[in-house]
Amino acid sequence: MSLGSDRAQSGLLATLAHVRYASGVTGEELAALMDRPGERLLARLPAGPLTPAQALRLGGRLRAEHPAPLVAAAMTLHNLRWRARTKFRLADRMVFTREGLEQASSERMARHHAARFAGQSPLADLCTGIGGDLTGLAAGRPVLAADLNPVHLRMAAHNAGVYGHDGGLRFVGANVREVALDGVEAAFVDPARRQGGRRLRAGSSEPPLPWCLALAERVPAVGIKASPGLPIALVPPGWEVEFVSERRELKEALLWSPALARVTRRATLLDGGHHLDAADDPGASPPVPCAPPGRFLLDPDPAVTRAGVVEELARALGAWKIDERIAFLSADTSLDTPFGRLLRIQASLPFQLKDLRHELRRLEVGSVDIRQRGSAVDTDDLGRRLRPRGDGRATLVLTRVADRPWALVCSPAAPGNGA
Repeated sequence: MSLGSDRAQSGLLATLAHVRYASGVTGEELAALMDRPGERLLARLPAGPLTPAQALRLGGRLRAEHPAPLVAAAMTLHNLRWRARTKFRLADRMVFTREGLEQASSERMARHHAARFAGQSPLADLCTGIGGDLTGLAAGRPVLAADLNPVHLRMAAHNAGVYGHDGGLRFVGANVREVALDGVEAAFVDPARRQGGRRLRAGSSEPPLPWCLALAERVPAVGIKASPGLPIALVPPGWEVEFVSERRELKEALLWSPALARVTRRATLLDGGHHLDAADDPGASPPVPCAPPGRFLLDPDPAVTRAGVVEELARALGAWKIDERIAFLSADTSLDTPFGRLLRIQASLPFQLKDLRHELRRLEVGSVDIRQRGSAVDTDDLGRRLRPRGDGRATLVLTRVADRPWALVCSPAAPGNGA
């Protein structure tokens, strides 16, 4: 099924009847919600998410005027729109399913994806879902959007229109493995990483990763969205793997075909657009020294750790590692970098419960936030046994130093004059 943009509002609607999606709403009900009576029904719902009690009371009143399934669909969509506000600035005008929203790229992430395809046109958006990536990919270029789920495809058409991208789009309702890509210069594919409401193991998807990688044999430029837990060993030579984080939360891995690759591995912070790349020739760089903790501890962003560029960060900052296998860096001067969280070390000692209690009393710490890396200590049990007393707060880092269990009592530190 292939639909031009001027027919997306009518032709595709005819195929939606009785097709059900994750929240249990039929295609007919979705179409009704997107019509004027449905819009008026949605407008009657209060601002903010509905509590179960609110939904029960309001639902009773609305069911007197509308079919019960339509009322339930409206309430589901209302709550999904509220949840989607963290991803989309125009969420209150968009349509979603639970599963579609969970997997959809955010508006900011979609712009990041689209930036790599600058100058590439036309483009295919495969496994388009509810159209999260279309909010960025379809800006100023024709796009072929393909998905097997007709309800999601209908949502993608609507959501793209919300962002003003309702021209130059072609929608294909089919298994993406069967979609013809003649004349397409670039393709972005976001394969499903959930099945039956459960996440698949890292590296597994539908279509599978080998099929996605093979797209580069048919289309010059290919981007693949993958799980952040993707084993780097699965990335072929010549491809780039980019790990992207937002507010220190690792969001996704992106694979870029040789035509789009810039480096072998990259850590990207969506906040600020900062990136840190793996060295072209790691063997040409001097090894990062390993030494006991100094006055400051730097906890690298998870994208940095996942991309394996901790040593590149250490060299740039003039920092050292506290253990060969642990991704913590240290320095005697305050460091200024967006790629890590800086802590001031107040106490550094081998991990012993008695000695740790003594240090917490000396520092008058009464509340601790325990973090661990490379430590097997049961933090819940330790929190009960520490019994700290005092008015101060501290971050307790459990880790290893020179392969020995270690404890660091830390406080937040303002960035200084680091590299």
